[in-house]
Amino acid sequence: MRCCFSAPLAALSALPSPCEVLRSGALFAPSLLRAAAGALHGSARKSRRHPDTLAAVHLELVTLTEDRAIITWYTGIPGTDDGLGHMLPAVTEGEVVYGTHPARLDRSAAEGRPTAHHHVELTGLEPGQTYYYQARSRGAVATPTPLHLVRGNAVGTNLYGLGTSGGPYSFTTPQPPPGRHLLSIALCNDLHIGETTAGLMTGVPLMRGVAQEPGLAPYPEIMSRALVEEARRRGADLLLAAGDITAGGALQDLAEAKRILDGFGSHGQDYFVVRGNHDRPRRDSGGDAFREGFLGGEGPAYFARDLGGLRIVGLDTYEKDGNGADAGGLGAEQLAWFRARLKEHRDQPTIVFGHHPLTVRDSVFPVARGQRLGRRQARSIIEAYAAAPGVFLHHAGHTHRNKRTILPQAPHVTLQEVSAAKDYPGGFCLLRIHSGGYALNHYKTSSAAARAWGERSRRVAGGLWPHHALGRSVTDRNSMTAHDLSGISPVRLAATGLTSL
Repeated sequence: MRCCFSAPLAALSALPSPCEVLRSGALFAPSLLRAAAGALHGSARKSRRHPDTLAAVHLELVTLTEDRAIITWYTGIPGTDDGLGHMLPAVTEGEVVYGTHPARLDRSAAEGRPTAHHHVELTGLEPGQTYYYQARSRGAVATPTPLHLVRGNAVGTNLYGLGTSGGPYSFTTPQPPPGRHLLSIALCNDLHIGETTAGLMTGVPLMRGVAQEPGLAPYPEIMSRALVEEARRRGADLLLAAGDITAGGALQDLAEAKRILDGFGSHGQDYFVVRGNHDRPRRDSGGDAFREGFLGGEGPAYFARDLGGLRIVGLDTYEKDGNGADAGGLGAEQLAWFRARLKEHRDQPTIVFGHHPLTVRDSVFPVARGQRLGRRQARSIIEAYAAAPGVFLHHAGHTHRNKRTILPQAPHVTLQEVSAAKDYPGGFCLLRIHSGGYALNHYKTSSAAARAWGERSRRVAGGLWPHHALGRSVTDRNSMTAHDLSGISPVRLAATGLTSL
């Protein structure tokens, strides 16, 4: 099963403009040439170095809240190559030393067991405080994931330590959302159940894709099960899955996806899904497996629900005929329905989620029309948001990246693209709703199998995938916004029915 190679390089029916291709080509040409050389000669580079030698790389500040930070990195054996241009793993201990002054890193946090895929969580931090830190493994200081192609920063909220060989690096914790906590919602997308190769695009040199290691479980299932477990552990009351639940819309894959998501709770009460372009009806089978699998074969694939004053609106952004690589589209009936719902309840706190984003900005890859909703419909939705002050969040997937966008036409709405659940960086975004605002925080799935696949799959696009998927700044995956949400009741989902509007 082939992947769409994240919508950014999707298919010939939705080609980007020549200017877009030239812009991205100029950025990527040197790195692609290096990746080509590595692909040709990597299998011959086997280490003869002492096994105690290791390198600590790919340092990332993944999650940053008012009181905690999650830091990840990888340790490998220098000079080795697994055939994909990546060091073989070096299993060892890992710790993060940190403090409020770069010369006094007097606190530490460590992992419970040795690993090559390090994941350390700092807790008990103070809001609004600047911290300095280093990640270390057996004396080796971890170096950041380079994001030079996008002028990004993977390790901090400021430039401190960048350009050095190990930091320390620095971040400032945000303030918590104002008011009392009401509920938390896990936002995820692009599970791609049934996919077997990540990043495979036919006919494009170097896009040979990355497959799971032989003998291991399919990576979409590993990542999806880990997501469900982690979302529950992080306190999510509700889960919203924004499309591309499967890789090709096959009935058996949709059934498997539902079995996995049922581990979170009951569909239609504890979690909701909407269709992505990969879940579209298949002409060869003559049916709509998504509708059969999740909707019992009846009713529209879009909906609105009320939860204690919070309105959840799910959109079917591929309610159309097409090959899946063209622009997303709502049918005329759905668009009219959606605009009417917003107009009827202008001030009600509202979250909208659907697969295709309304706009795609600052993409390192060429931007094709297949990456987003059709322009005319997107414009119509943004105009509706401008007249509906209760809408505060639009969650989308499809681009397989973490990206936060605020449009001047509707500045009260955060447009949040969330990276794919199925591969690097993996995971989900946790929305924490308070009476006076909300926080969005990205979490990588932290099971051992999920961490191993997340590291392996960062080599999509010749190893350039982090420049696109991680988020060029910490704020693309972690943010806090003040917003009056006092009309939402702090209720438990398990004890409360959701009623249709």
